[in-house]
Amino acid sequence: MIGTIVSNKMDKTVVVRVERLVKHRFYHKFVRRRAKFAAHDERNTCQIGDKVLITESRPLSKTKKWRVNKVLVKAV
Repeated sequence: MIGTIVSNKMDKTVVVRVERLVKHRFYHKFVRRRAKFAAHDERNTCQIGDKVLITESRPLSKTKKWRVNKVLVKAV
């Protein structure tokens, strides 16, 4: 999944917000849905605003089940 980093205050962990478009069943218009995932950042290189690719992995902690695969776009 591709998302944007919204927090990097934890050690080796970032919070990634992933947005997707879902078609409403009744109104047939597209609605924006968001989800936040805790992802493992081994080298602490990610900054807030970076666009990253995350992949699912084995559970690393209670809430962390994703890894940062690569940084697609660095924040300015």
